[in-house]
Amino acid sequence: MCIKNHHNFAVIGHPIGHTMSPFIHERLFQLSQTSQASYIVMDIRPEELADKMPLLRELEGFNITIPHKQAIIPLLDRCSPQAAAFGSVNTVHTQNGISTGYTTDGIGCLKALEACGISPVGTCLMLGSGGAARAIAFALTDVCSHPQITFAVREGSMEKARSLCSSLADYALRQNKTGEYSVIGYQELENLSASPNSSLFFDLLLNCTSVGMYPKTTDSPVSKAVIARCGAVFDAVYNPHETKLLKTAQELGIPVIHGMAMLVWQAVAAHQIWDGSEYRLDDIQQLIEDAAAEMQRRFQEGQP
Repeated sequence: MCIKNHHNFAVIGHPIGHTMSPFIHERLFQLSQTSQASYIVMDIRPEELADKMPLLRELEGFNITIPHKQAIIPLLDRCSPQAAAFGSVNTVHTQNGISTGYTTDGIGCLKALEACGISPVGTCLMLGSGGAARAIAFALTDVCSHPQITFAVREGSMEKARSLCSSLADYALRQNKTGEYSVIGYQELENLSASPNSSLFFDLLLNCTSVGMYPKTTDSPVSKAVIARCGAVFDAVYNPHETKLLKTAQELGIPVIHGMAMLVWQAVAAHQIWDGSEYRLDDIQQLIEDAAAEMQRRFQEGQP
């Protein structure tokens, strides 16, 4: 058995006290037989990011979370084609002094769907139009022959969502695809869903907002009427593991995909970038369960 040499990694963000990244990545290092690997948490304020780059370049790789996924791009030497197109970076690999940015959020979502037997092909309802929604929407465009995505957003985000739709349509066209992208306000979505004469139906609902996240665990981004018109429901929120959105879907007998699955699978994709590691599906499924249990333990005990 070949034992790899020492490696230094980190996750950066602000605030970042809640992160589950060390737990997940340390387990992945164990599974890949990577010995003496260190993975630390670095709380970096937005105004500090540029000054911290020399220190970050000393790492073999690092992960990025809010609010740095866009701000990191001009500070890197280069980006993968996907990260450049998506306008978001959550993983950096440094080799021979050259730092390269990647995005694994979309891959993480797709792998989570695949592991649960859910196809992303069909009509998708995307809640929100921020960084997570952007990465997942571009990833869906990559894998679907005819992507069909409707973004549901607040009134103040309509123009931002329309701009995203335009970018997605251009991206699809460059791939010789005819994607359909549209925007709807939450109130109109609720009205259509409540109407008994409406034919509204989505094959997959994807919540890419923070609604329902701890500590506001009784909140849901959409009503039961909207959820009932969806074939499957994915929630990017991973704390709590069982969000109000997912609980409602389960009560309706609708298949669900948890946010922790995406979090773990995007970490797996990062390791594949860093060292080409491959993992058994059973091991990753167990890690998802263990990470969810660990998160619940931390918050039950009142830890940050």
